[in-house]
Amino acid sequence: MSNVSRLSEFILLGLSSRPEDQKPLFVLFLIIYLVTLMGNLVIILAIHSNPQLQNPMYFFLSILSFADICYTTVIVPRMLVNFLSKKKTISYAECLTQMYFFLVFGNIDSYLLAAMAIDRYVAICNPFHYVTVMNHRCCVLLLVFCITFSYLHSLLHVLLANRLTFCASNVIHHFFCDVNPVLKLSCSSTFVNEMVAMTEGLASVMFPFVCILISYLRILIAILKIPSAAGKCKAFSTCSSHLTVVTLFYGSISYVYFQPLSSYTVKDRIATINYTVLTSMLNPFIYSLRNKDMKQGLEKLINKIKYQIDFFSTKVNKIQEL
Repeated sequence: MSNVSRLSEFILLGLSSRPEDQKPLFVLFLIIYLVTLMGNLVIILAIHSNPQLQNPMYFFLSILSFADICYTTVIVPRMLVNFLSKKKTISYAECLTQMYFFLVFGNIDSYLLAAMAIDRYVAICNPFHYVTVMNHRCCVLLLVFCITFSYLHSLLHVLLANRLTFCASNVIHHFFCDVNPVLKLSCSSTFVNEMVAMTEGLASVMFPFVCILISYLRILIAILKIPSAAGKCKAFSTCSSHLTVVTLFYGSISYVYFQPLSSYTVKDRIATINYTVLTSMLNPFIYSLRNKDMKQGLEKLINKIKYQIDFFSTKVNKIQEL
């Protein structure tokens, strides 16, 4: 048993084992990945290039966009390689590394969404103290907590996975090294892993979700007290983008993870795409299309880029004339 307790590699089964599906899936996920990179990068540039967007809400949004880029980069490039490769293997160390950073950026996303909900609560329910409550120091402390807790939480689960014995199949029925599919391969007891997942893991997911829930209940009560319909619409419009992202993210996570390990199926593999890939791609569109300030910021960024291109073209033409 000790000679085979540590596998040298795993095989990622992916989304489909049929050869004719590999190239279409490669093209599809390549497009999704490029759109995700470009969309989130544009959001970051638009926020940092516009002084009007230098407030806590957009500070957290820029960090969320960066985390989304990292989140998809942990998963999608390996998927793309496997789509075109006959040998769909991943080393044991690479598998645990992928699992670690997947958990890190997934948790950072979750806690950033909670921080953004708190920001909206203060902005709507306590607007006169917004500047003093959500100051730069408070935002930095919230960000430090998000990152520190996410790293420690992920380290715990990866260390627990590392102590398991794998002596039978090395085929992971997934497109990346997620916790549940890896645990299903273990021939030693996963009782501790499952207990930690159902206690500490559940608490780490529920804590930001409860923060979001309480924040929006207080926001809803405050909005209902606004006398004018226009005022209610304006207040709700500042939250609609964030609420849409929260619903997409937590809806798919609860479907996949809030169930026993034995019931993990192919449907969960497909549902995982929603919060690992699609949500990261849709975030820039949701925030830019449903947010007036972001639209203006993007317009200014596009105009600035156009001006720089025209300026550069003019300089090149003058040099050519000389």
